[in-house]
Amino acid sequence: MNHPEILQIAKKAISVEINELENLKNRLDDNFLKATEIINSAKGKLIIVGIGKSAHVGNKIVATLNSTGTPSQFLHASEAIHGDLGVIQKTDVVLCISNSGNSPEIVNLLPFLKDYSSALIGMTGNLKSKLADFSDVVLNSSVEKEACPIKLAPTSSTTVQMALGDALAVCLMELNGFKENDFAKFHPGGSLGKNLTAKVEQFLSSQKPQVSSTANIREIIISVSSSSHGITVVTEGEEITGVITDGDLRRMLMSEQDVSKIVAKDIMSSNPKSIDKNALAKEAMQILKDKNIGQLIVTENSKYHGIIDIHRLLDEGIN
Repeated sequence: MNHPEILQIAKKAISVEINELENLKNRLDDNFLKATEIINSAKGKLIIVGIGKSAHVGNKIVATLNSTGTPSQFLHASEAIHGDLGVIQKTDVVLCISNSGNSPEIVNLLPFLKDYSSALIGMTGNLKSKLADFSDVVLNSSVEKEACPIKLAPTSSTTVQMALGDALAVCLMELNGFKENDFAKFHPGGSLGKNLTAKVEQFLSSQKPQVSSTANIREIIISVSSSSHGITVVTEGEEITGVITDGDLRRMLMSEQDVSKIVAKDIMSSNPKSIDKNALAKEAMQILKDKNIGQLIVTENSKYHGIIDIHRLLDEGIN
């Protein structure tokens, strides 16, 4: 089989799944609205039940819901009958996923899922199945054909299930007014969370180079060289008056003037860019990018507080 043939098979599989997703979109109806309302108004959590490939889909839907503000938990159908049913409380809603709707493990569970929860939502491709009969609301996940060439491996059907779960999650986000800051609360360790919540002070350098405005060349060179930033901040008391970089020093030394009488205020750059320690780190990164500089002065109540470096921010995933 040559490469063009392989690509054609791949494109055909994707086309089949796209077609099934279009069918899903076109048949969304009041049952989807009812399911959304039931989940949104539940006093407890959403329990998602599945087995086989539907179990994998269920786990993904749970992860999406939990990260977008809808408390959820996965319950494997084969484990439920052996004690895990205890996780279901009467205030919970159950969403049971099964393409056939007649898997023995699912069928055996249905009376208990119905009795132990406040509502049972079925997601199935078989509207005449046991799952459909027992459910208070049925989400139709049927497909005309699988993308699998022998029409057996769950492909289109699991894609449709996943899309239905995403649609539920998105609608619930909108109903609950779930925003970027809410999302960040559930992702504090990732770059998404850091970009939305991390403050400048979290990434403050341990080094704080500083000289007075009357410091001589020797003092300036020692201060610039004592840190890894190639910069020192010029202050008068606690007030920031300027900055001196290693580039400023090089240009001054190449100017052929008598350097013995030069002090910091003679070669500093006045009015340097700064940012408050409580500002978002992503705001600091934006300034660094806009001004094409590597370091930014950090202030506290307009007083010199420290240095933040672009490389530290990049290493931490701030962009």
